[in-house]
Amino acid sequence: ASCPHLKILVTSSAVLRIQGEHEFPVPPLAMPDLTSLSESKDLVQYPAVALFLQRALAVKPDLAITKANIRTIAEICARLDGLPLAIELAAGRIKLLPPQALLRRLEHPLQVLTSGAQDVPARQQTLRNMIAWSYDLLDTDQQRLFRRLCVFVGGSSLEAIEFVYETLGDGTLPVLEGVSSLIDKSLLQQIEQGAEEPRFVILETIREYGLEALTESNAMSITRQAHALYCLTLAEKAEPELGGPEQALWLERLEHEHDNLRAAMRWSIGDDGNGGSREIALRLGGALRRFWQMHGHLNEGQTFLERALSASESFKVSTQARAKALIAAATLASTQNDYDRVETYCQQSLVLFRELGDQFGIALSLYLLSVVPLMKGDNVAARSRTEEALALFREMNDKERVAWSLSTLALLDSQEGKYTSARALYEESLAIHRVLGDKRGIAITLLRLAQSLFASQGDQAALRSLLEESLALFKELGEKEGIANSYSFSGQLALSQ
Repeated sequence: ASCPHLKILVTSSAVLRIQGEHEFPVPPLAMPDLTSLSESKDLVQYPAVALFLQRALAVKPDLAITKANIRTIAEICARLDGLPLAIELAAGRIKLLPPQALLRRLEHPLQVLTSGAQDVPARQQTLRNMIAWSYDLLDTDQQRLFRRLCVFVGGSSLEAIEFVYETLGDGTLPVLEGVSSLIDKSLLQQIEQGAEEPRFVILETIREYGLEALTESNAMSITRQAHALYCLTLAEKAEPELGGPEQALWLERLEHEHDNLRAAMRWSIGDDGNGGSREIALRLGGALRRFWQMHGHLNEGQTFLERALSASESFKVSTQARAKALIAAATLASTQNDYDRVETYCQQSLVLFRELGDQFGIALSLYLLSVVPLMKGDNVAARSRTEEALALFREMNDKERVAWSLSTLALLDSQEGKYTSARALYEESLAIHRVLGDKRGIAITLLRLAQSLFASQGDQAALRSLLEESLALFKELGEKEGIANSYSFSGQLALSQ
C-alpha cells in the first residue's frame, strides 16, 4: 500500500494467498501428442524433447539421434509428464541405458530417477525427494486426501472425489477446500473448466508416489473398493440413459471415465492384489453392456465378462447379477457373430431369469436367442422366438424392446421378399424410437429400411436420405459398428450404379 509501483516476482510450488497476488501458472514443458503425430513433424522443436537431448548429449556426446529413438525420447518425455527435473534425471541415465531400455524401466520412474547433480538441494537430486518435499508440507488431512485421489486413473470429477471421500468417512476437511489447497500446492491440476464441472488430474509421476503412500498407510484396499463402488454407481446410473435422448452425453461421460472403469474392473476380479468383489464385477459387466457395444469396445467387454463369470462360479453372488452379466456377454457375442456363445449364454440366463420370475429378463433372453437361427438362415425359428419375446415386451409395455423386436421381424420379412410388410414394420419401429429419443435405435432402423429399399429397388432418393440421416446419428454417438456398416452399404450402393 505504501509502495504502489513495487512489483515482486516469486516462484513457488504453492500460491502465497496474499492481497495483490496475481497467479501465473508454470505448466510442464510442451510435448508432442504421440497419438496424432505426423511423420514429418520435427520432434526436437518441443521444449521437453529439446531439454532431454541437451542433457543427454552432455553425458553422452556420441548419442546418435535417429528417427526411431527420437520418437522413443518423445515417449519418455510424455511418460514423465514433461516435468523438467524428471526429464533431466532421465537424460542422465542415457549413459547407461539406451532410450528404448530407459522407456521400459520408466514404468516405475521413482525407482529409476535417483541420481541428480550434487550441487543442488537434496530435494532436487531425485524425483522421489522432490515429490516427498511437497507432500511433507501438507497437513494430515491434506495428505490423506492426496493419497485417496491417487486411486483415480486419468483424472476425476468433483462428484467422484466427494463420493469416495464420503464413502470412507474421511476426516473433517471439506472436499472442496482440500481440492483447492492441493491445486494451490501444484499437486493437483484442474482441466476442462467450462459449462461442465471441471476435471482434476494428478501427473502420473506424482501419482506413483501417492499410491506408494496409500499402500504404506494400509488404506489401499478400502480406497480401491470405494473407487470401484463409485464406478459401479456411475455405470448403473448411465445404463438406462443409453437407451434415451441423452445417450450421446452419457456415452461421452463413460468414455471420459474409461480408465477409471478399467481400474475398477481390474480390482473387482482381484487383478491388483487388493481384494476384489465378484458381485461388483458382474454388476459392472451387466451395466456397461451398451457402452461396450455402442463404442466398439467388444473384445475388452467380452474378455472381462468371461473372466467375471468364471471367477464368480465358486463365490456366492446374486442370481440377478449373474443373469444380467450373461445377457451382456450374449449381446457382445452376437455383435461379434459368435452365435454358439450367444446360444450358450442366453440359455443359461433364461434358466436364471425363470428361476427369478423376471419377465423382462426372460423376454430379453428369448429375443437374443432369435439371433442364432436368424444368422443360420432358419427364419421360422427366428420368427417364433422374436414373436414370443415381442408378446412379452408388449405385455410389460417395454416400448424400446417392442421397437427392436418389430425391426427384427421386418428384417425377416425383407429377407423373404415381403418388402411391403417389412417397410410397415420398420416405420412402426422407427416411430417408437423417435418418440423415445433413442438415436441408436433410429439410426439402425433407418439403415435397415434403406437396405430393404435397395433390395426391393425402391425409391432411390428416399434411400439416400435415410442413409445420410443414419450415418449422421452414428457419428454423433461415436458408434463405430454403425459408421462402418453405413460406409459398407454406401459402397454397395455405389457399386450397383
